Amino acid sequence: MATSSAPQSPRLQRQLGLWSAVAVLVGSTIGSGIFRSPAGVADKLPGPLPLMAVWIAGGLFALCGALTLAELSGAFPETGGAYVFIREGWGRMPAFLFGWSELVLIRAASLGAISTTFAEYLLRVLGHDPSVAPYTDYVHYVAAVAIGFTATFNYMGLRWGSLVQNLTTLAKYGGLLFIILCAFALGLPKTGGHYTPAAPPGSFHIAAFGLALVSVLWAFDGWADLSFVSGEVKDPRRTLPRAIIIGTLAVIAIYLLANLSYLAVMPVEEIRHSKLVAADVAQRLLGAPGVILVATTVMLSTFGTLNGTLLTSPRVFYAMADDGLFFRKVAAVHPKYNTPYVSILLVTALGIVVVLLRTFEQLADTFVTAIVPFYALAVGAIFVLRKRADYDPPFRVPLYPVVPWMFILATMFLLGNAILDPSSRWPTLAVLGIILVGIPVYYLTVGRKRAAS
Repeated sequence: MATSSAPQSPRLQRQLGLWSAVAVLVGSTIGSGIFRSPAGVADKLPGPLPLMAVWIAGGLFALCGALTLAELSGAFPETGGAYVFIREGWGRMPAFLFGWSELVLIRAASLGAISTTFAEYLLRVLGHDPSVAPYTDYVHYVAAVAIGFTATFNYMGLRWGSLVQNLTTLAKYGGLLFIILCAFALGLPKTGGHYTPAAPPGSFHIAAFGLALVSVLWAFDGWADLSFVSGEVKDPRRTLPRAIIIGTLAVIAIYLLANLSYLAVMPVEEIRHSKLVAADVAQRLLGAPGVILVATTVMLSTFGTLNGTLLTSPRVFYAMADDGLFFRKVAAVHPKYNTPYVSILLVTALGIVVVLLRTFEQLADTFVTAIVPFYALAVGAIFVLRKRADYDPPFRVPLYPVVPWMFILATMFLLGNAILDPSSRWPTLAVLGIILVGIPVYYLTVGRKRAAS
């Protein structure tokens, strides 16, 4: 029998080692959230104990999800991450729904929110107020340019994107750690800390806790992003579980220390009205140079997260196209750079369009509401997959099945609270409605073709 001599299409290569993988997770997670979310959290929970409790809850939520994905990533070290876990556990239609939601809601909202924060602080460093015209419009244009700029690194090769990610992760983690150390060394001896009264009357309500948790989860999001590039990690069965666990614990530690350090310098009442609490803390401790330090740290932080998002998220569309659930061309790999270049261009275009039209708050809330149901599906896949005879993960979740169930129940609480609360009910239902539109889209497109074959 004659064999074809046609050259094989290029495939993605395994190039990421352990610490580069950790940098992808940490760099994708630490963005704008820890700098701008504390004000909103303190406004909903105006007491030191409730404020810290919701950050601890968010950390536990992320850790339960990360531990489960560490097991699944080791068992299925394929490009696409959560998409692959949902496909293997629940089938092609739920996996398509995840990809549909990434396309029409999740990824563009994430890129838009991150790049908007980068643009705001770049303008501040340049001496302009982004809340005053005409700079309110300039924010959108600068954010769009930032998306295009970071896309260029990732288009030109994983090594370039990984290098930018490693450098910005070191810079942002180091900058945040420096602020924390200054707060404890310089601020705490002067103030004695603002940790009492721990829970003033009226500082805790379960509905407010749920809404604050949305902001916290925005800050913690990124623990699943490394799984999207599983197909490009070296020795994945060993590296992926270790990188996911190390990276998630590193983020939880720095976030809890950051909030404790903010309280060391400022009372909750002032944190409530501080849109950039880290900058206010640094200004009190170091004066004007402190503000410049924080603004630079936020810029590096959001730029690194933007780069991480453009490094990881295009792999979802690549995996979908490779499975025949999206346009086949999107699975193309660049013959020179070995990157999913069509998918990167698609994600870049989506991000630029959305950031020109919407605000940070709209984008961040949309992202969290749209992503958490699919995180729950990805985590829940472990219950199905553990029944398969060929399932052989190198790492197993401790305290199974408690850990994955805690994550899923937290997700149900989050969505249920958002639906019951009048202020978030209709936006939440609108996002869920757009996700469900993907069901008829599936059966009218790729689902129908599969049934016909």
